[in-house]
Amino acid sequence: MARVKRIAMPAPILPLVEAAVHWPERGALIGLDLGTKTIGVAVSDPDRKLATGVETIQRKAFKADAARLLALATERKAVGIVLGLPINMDGSEGPRAQSTRAFARNLAGLTDLPIGLWDERLSTAAVERELIGMDVSRARRAEVIDTHAAIFILQGALDRLAKLRQSGQ
Repeated sequence: MARVKRIAMPAPILPLVEAAVHWPERGALIGLDLGTKTIGVAVSDPDRKLATGVETIQRKAFKADAARLLALATERKAVGIVLGLPINMDGSEGPRAQSTRAFARNLAGLTDLPIGLWDERLSTAAVERELIGMDVSRARRAEVIDTHAAIFILQGALDRLAKLRQSGQ
């Protein structure tokens, strides 16, 4: 298991567009769909064009979860993290968003990888509909939903960043 280390300066936690300024031009991003029981993990290619699924982590304790996430980030040579932020439909933040922000703060204390928060409204619902449309069994959907939600979150963030680059912002 990767050692979790405390760093002197916590990583910045910012909205996606602001976090992107802290990431180098190239390099993979890790995308996370944080659930109460699992964490879906996806990764981008170094050019940040395509998100692919990595794994679903069964949550245990924060230190163990963080160690696994940071080990994956190291293996994939990630330069940043995109964390899905579950905003309510009315734009407010409820208990899940607060829990996600707390997770981000704790993770930031263990890494120098800048963390970008990305609005993940309806990501799991969209993925669920897609999997049902593909006639994936309920049991199989339960196995893959979190990783697919992480792909959905990361791909949305990658597409937004690509649009920003195209517009020269």
